[in-house]
Amino acid sequence: MTRVYFVRHAEPNYNNHDDMLRELSPKGMEDRKLVTAFLSDKNIDVVLSSPFKRAVDTVADFAEKEDLPIETIDDFRERRVDSCWIEDFNAFAKKQWSDFDYKLSDGECLGEVQSRNITALNTVLDKYPGKNIVIGSHGTALSTIINYYDSSFGYDDFEIIRFVMPWIVEFVFDNDKKCIEINKYNLK
Repeated sequence: MTRVYFVRHAEPNYNNHDDMLRELSPKGMEDRKLVTAFLSDKNIDVVLSSPFKRAVDTVADFAEKEDLPIETIDDFRERRVDSCWIEDFNAFAKKQWSDFDYKLSDGECLGEVQSRNITALNTVLDKYPGKNIVIGSHGTALSTIINYYDSSFGYDDFEIIRFVMPWIVEFVFDNDKKCIEINKYNLK
């Protein structure tokens, strides 16, 4: 079996609107210790992450304690919403979940986010069969991965976890890369 622990980042600094460089808030920096504690007995072999600072920083405490390098994989990045800040994010998110092809002029649709993340995940599964893997991730990106394996996961589920940070979802894959189990862990 291959176990993949997707770690949705801890609370970011929402005052920083630069998606790539948005750091964790002081609360997020403290809460990442919950991730370290959760993963400490999981015999992790590999730590990967989205290149976004908040995702890397969320798994960095664990990686440092276990003396594991963090490899960033660009395709695990969060969805690009648009080149400007979206004020009514709820309406935007609802529209995207109802139409996986909907996107703003300079953004990605959920179908593109899902395809990009699943392709990256399949590459990881090919490269690390039988390993225990951590991947620093994001709320929307992770939600589209869950939806890929469990189509009942939709907008209402996304809304429930929207402010749950950090959050861990464990995917268990058999030797044929078939997802046989999904476990969700609230750390608080």
